[in-house]
Amino acid sequence: MSDSPKTPAEQSAATPETPAAAAPASTPIEAAGAAAEAASVEAAASAPKDTPTPVGIPMPTVASKTYIWGTGRRKSSVARVRIRMGKGTFEVNGRPVDKYFCLAKDQARVREPLSATEADKKLDIFVNAKGGGITGQTDAIVLGLARALYKHDDACGPALKERNLLSRDPRKVERKKYGQRGARRRFQFSKR
Repeated sequence: MSDSPKTPAEQSAATPETPAAAAPASTPIEAAGAAAEAASVEAAASAPKDTPTPVGIPMPTVASKTYIWGTGRRKSSVARVRIRMGKGTFEVNGRPVDKYFCLAKDQARVREPLSATEADKKLDIFVNAKGGGITGQTDAIVLGLARALYKHDDACGPALKERNLLSRDPRKVERKKYGQRGARRRFQFSKR
């Protein structure tokens, strides 16, 4: 190599310019954006080339212990249900389902999607339920669990639809009307 000074054209050909160095930034916001863009270009250049880029969301596997989510609503209750392959644990708000729901009818109603799909001892189920009362939370959990089971396995769909477990119950308390005692009840009328 010679020690002679290089012309600006030779210098630009010898070293590739990054997008940040291509144009001077006029404002601090543009400078920050240009710096972030330069960092992302450097990170992409240093990343190994043999790693595949993810396309879409991968389906959860048994070994990965990934959760499948389902949300259910009823009246003013909301239940977020997570399921994964496991030994049959069923918890609602951190407590076992039999301790959370005291009545046998509520305990049986919550387990209805599991008995319909015969997945009683195969799945761990964790529920966060809030709002409303016991009946609203029970039906919200049933809908959330049915939706999560349907996401987990499409073959469960006919069994769940046959028992009407995948449709939301839209009924809510009717509002009170002005000039009346309640939604429909009128004040007592007295002629004299």
